Amino acid sequence: MFSNQDIIRIAMEQSAFDIHCDAGDFLKEENVIVRYEISEQAKKYYKEPTACHLVSYGNNIVASVKDEYREIVKTYIDKFKFYHCFETPNMHWLAHKMNKFGQKICFMAEYFLPNVEKVERLSCGYELRVLGQEDFSCLYLPEWGNALCAERKERDVLGVGAYDGERLIGLAGCSADCEAMWQIGVDVLPEYRKKGIAAAMTSNLAVEILQRDKVPFYCCAWSNVRSARNAVKCGFSPAWVEMTVKPETVVDEMNR
Repeated sequence: MFSNQDIIRIAMEQSAFDIHCDAGDFLKEENVIVRYEISEQAKKYYKEPTACHLVSYGNNIVASVKDEYREIVKTYIDKFKFYHCFETPNMHWLAHKMNKFGQKICFMAEYFLPNVEKVERLSCGYELRVLGQEDFSCLYLPEWGNALCAERKERDVLGVGAYDGERLIGLAGCSADCEAMWQIGVDVLPEYRKKGIAAAMTSNLAVEILQRDKVPFYCCAWSNVRSARNAVKCGFSPAWVEMTVKPETVVDEMNR
């Protein structure tokens, strides 16, 4: 079984693969800038093109940057306190500079890791079933779009479903996005929400993942308060934050 120290170490080691830095860079007091590359061991949802990728575990910013934007990003992360670099109004400074080169701020998210002293199986008033890949083939539907990923079906490895009789009313799934860590996503049908189903599925899936010697992790947007509350209720704690800058063509396509 992992300790909490093991879990944060594994997460930092994976983030180092993701943005081409050293795991120890996240523990430094000063900011660190490295040349942006995606390694073979990076989480599989990271894709080119990317201008820069900012990551903070609460000590500093590690900025992974394409060479042509290095001076802009260095000036930015040196100009503001590191945690203010992930929020407005300061973020507009970076956006203004990068827009001149056809780049836009894209993804921003907060990531959660389990506290092994708090994660336990929660229950709800519905039957929970552990599901495997063989159970997912007919579930790639809009209502399960957070729990499963149609673009990377081969990485959806494990799930926990909630059932009202034989009707699937909630689904938590995890994606093997990298070797050591599996990401949890959760969906509950609208008429069954606020009944503790999401927490029951998430917590049970987290335990199942840990029992398989993998580290579960959970991601949500800053504004998704309901999702963040679910993470905390299940024994997860905020661990790190990320922000990426990508070409405006990529961002505009997402907004169509």
